[in-house]
Amino acid sequence: QPELVESGGGLVQPGGSLRLSCETSGRTLEYYDVGWFRRARGKEREGVSCIRRSDGRIYYADSVKGRFTISRDDEKKTVYLQMNGLKPEDTAVYYCAVLPWDVASSRVFEEDAYDYWGQGTQVTVAS
Repeated sequence: QPELVESGGGLVQPGGSLRLSCETSGRTLEYYDVGWFRRARGKEREGVSCIRRSDGRIYYADSVKGRFTISRDDEKKTVYLQMNGLKPEDTAVYYCAVLPWDVASSRVFEEDAYDYWGQGTQVTVAS
């Protein structure tokens, strides 16, 4: 089973940028569809973005569309989440997870559709 490790979180001022990384081990990344989720304090975990190998499509939550960009480097076994224009409401623990290839795309933001999760990385947006 794959192991996922997130990194790149930290403290940033509003309007700033961060790039999160999700490094995988085990089978090469090219076999996986990967999503990013986040959980703010006191709230449920919500889907942020997903990149699918199976159909090459990329998905973004409305709250991050135009500000966040997901990408992958299969050689480095890493999926990235470039976050620009960060807002205080983006403050959360960010997680990456593996989505089985046969899950319908209508479910890419459903937490229970994902099999394997990383431990998360904290992102704090504050002045």
